[in-house]
Amino acid sequence: MICQECKQRPATMHFTKIINGEKTEFHLCEHCAQERGEVFMFHENGGFSIHNLLAGLLNFDSPIKETKPSAFQGIELLQCERCNMTYHQFTKIGRFGCSNCYYAFVKQLQPILKRLHSGNTTHAGKIPRRIGGTIHIRKQIEHLKQKLQDFIVKEEFEKAAEVRDQIRFLESQLSAHGEGD
Repeated sequence: MICQECKQRPATMHFTKIINGEKTEFHLCEHCAQERGEVFMFHENGGFSIHNLLAGLLNFDSPIKETKPSAFQGIELLQCERCNMTYHQFTKIGRFGCSNCYYAFVKQLQPILKRLHSGNTTHAGKIPRRIGGTIHIRKQIEHLKQKLQDFIVKEEFEKAAEVRDQIRFLESQLSAHGEGD
């Protein structure tokens, strides 16, 4: 396949971009891809770096391009108390210096995590249905107990009674499986 840009060299890079549900495919030679700034795999040292890819996500910019110092005004002052890593250093490296960095940069991470995880910012985990057994029922009961407490605090006793009945039903299912509390 020939490069779509120069129509001379063979296309070695094949990109698929999906923007607002619209799929566009590009077939470029390495030279044209670098000129367009489409290449994040071929930078100074010629290798792919997952840290540069992550840094590009954090900067909302291409990881090849140097970020402007003005883009980090205000954020530059953020620093982890434990390891002294700044947010700017984190975006360059693509990984934290210690576990406390998650707490130090929590406000900057929220929009990034939402974007990466389809709007979710907390990890709830997954349990396979065939292995999970009664774990799903236990999670439902736990959720309903929290809901019950909220209704009691709000003095919505009718709703609380409905939730209590749901809890009793699920607990009876647990005991039928032989795993009651």
